[in-house]
Amino acid sequence: MSDLLRPSIRIPAVCAELLTHVRQAPPLTHCITNAVVTGFTANVLLAVGASPAMVDIVGEAGVFARIASGLLINLGTPSPEQRAASLEAAAGANAAATPWVLDPVAVGALPVRTALAADLVGMRPTAVRGNASEILALAGSGAGGRGVDALDDSDAALGAARSLATRFGAVVAVSGAVDLITDGTRVIRIANGDPLLTRVTGGGCALGALMAAFLGAARDHDADALEAVSAATLVYTLAAEHAARVADGPGSFAVGLLDALAGIDPADVTAEARVDENLGHVEEEAK
Repeated sequence: MSDLLRPSIRIPAVCAELLTHVRQAPPLTHCITNAVVTGFTANVLLAVGASPAMVDIVGEAGVFARIASGLLINLGTPSPEQRAASLEAAAGANAAATPWVLDPVAVGALPVRTALAADLVGMRPTAVRGNASEILALAGSGAGGRGVDALDDSDAALGAARSLATRFGAVVAVSGAVDLITDGTRVIRIANGDPLLTRVTGGGCALGALMAAFLGAARDHDADALEAVSAATLVYTLAAEHAARVADGPGSFAVGLLDALAGIDPADVTAEARVDENLGHVEEEAK
């Protein structure tokens, strides 16, 4: 890690504030997500204090995106109706200035979702979340991974993430052993988390929904999109650490993650965060 990075004080503080706001005024979080993870995603949002709504029907998705606090579009199982609903919801969110997150699951390797992801990223999401292989593929720098599995680490996708952020005005979050979040200039790295997150179906997908919730909460408070996405990542990965301490394996971890999200305290965030923040010298860091 570059010596241009320093421990971040701002991100844990913003995270603690936004976590409090999420619980005091639950953001209505509109999710168009894949069939495998719908229940888990809703439970993650409920556990942290947000209000989930799984609205993925053509004719309703655009309407609901206009009234939601935040929107997630996840391409895990893109049926024909869900593909149309995703485009409708993105247009509705843009019309109402609703922040939205694109999760381009398994792009690069599979043609239908790859084409859809290209259309959606062109609609300028507030944030894009994926593993390194997905971010590389979305930026045109790689062929994707094996489905949802990443074949690259997060730092391998830094250039691609910066490119996407600059071209489309989005915050780009790359999930990995160390999560990397950038707006094209600033770079945040979060080293919290636990490998058991990769052993639970929906571990990454639910994080995208949490980002949408925190972006919704940030609209009415003093936090920008980079800070909101980083805050969601920090809450989620820190909760994973708490859950892993008492888990016997993936099954008890999944249940424990919900309990940890419900029980995590803003003071835990500021005390236990492992966050480093680039000062804006991205070109020097890349050398």
